[in-house]
Amino acid sequence: MAVSVQHKELVGRILELKTKRKAVILSHNYQRAEVQDIGDFVGDSLELSRTAAKTDAETIVFCGVHFMAETASILSPDKVVLLPDDESGCPMADMITAEQLIQKKKEMPGVHVVCYINSSAAVKAESEICCTSANAVEVVKSIGPGEILFVPDQYLGHYVSTQVNRHMVLWPGFCPTHVKIQPEEITSQKAKYPGSLALVHPECRPEVIAVADEVLSTGGMLRFASQSTAKVFIIGSETGILHRLQKENPDKTFLPATRKAVCPNMKKITLEKVLWALEDMKPQVKVPEEIRVRAKSALDRMLAV
Repeated sequence: MAVSVQHKELVGRILELKTKRKAVILSHNYQRAEVQDIGDFVGDSLELSRTAAKTDAETIVFCGVHFMAETASILSPDKVVLLPDDESGCPMADMITAEQLIQKKKEMPGVHVVCYINSSAAVKAESEICCTSANAVEVVKSIGPGEILFVPDQYLGHYVSTQVNRHMVLWPGFCPTHVKIQPEEITSQKAKYPGSLALVHPECRPEVIAVADEVLSTGGMLRFASQSTAKVFIIGSETGILHRLQKENPDKTFLPATRKAVCPNMKKITLEKVLWALEDMKPQVKVPEEIRVRAKSALDRMLAV
């Protein structure tokens, strides 16, 4: 009971400060359940940043990882962007630097650089066009003749190449959480639950995608699950998404492909850290203007597609 009262008080203080700071709270689908529950908006990283840009909020509290807060800063340069834990980074985004990309472009003159949204603002600034896991296939289809370099996720890049039947040079990055999902975990779950559907994220390895029923972004999983007549779903993604899936579809069952698919960085943000961020107005994330303008061009090209 004491914990429940403490929780209510904590949430109450966050909501009070949110009003005082004219803030909007964004919570990514992979966040802790209690952090998702206080979000004004819950969703994918780009969707959240675009939504926040349309609000009249003066402060954005981004419960996610560093590159997501950077994207919010790119789209809302006039707003203060807070990341409640500044150690909350993305290992995949860290697998490529702007300097490495500049060097690779020198080795491949004229190459089209397609950059997954899960990358730093500096890497986006060196790219021709961005993509999300939901629109990567369409983005690559929109590119004219010439070599394509896909950064930083080799597995999303590989999946896209199979859908567009086009050779792509893949940067050797990956999501350490999604690579923990094994194909045999999905096949054994499907055997245990006849009639179940396996929905997996395109950041998974090709052998996992091969045994899935659907390959979808987190937003795609949410839409598919709500529209499907199936009652049991095996989810091949970070386990945080299960909370929202279950909340929005109480009559259906959602099982993780593996309990190992937890992103430790996504779980660093707690209600206490959200409160402290609003109290202290830090840690702040601000993308330098010269990088912001170039990174936004890559995002704008994607949105035009």
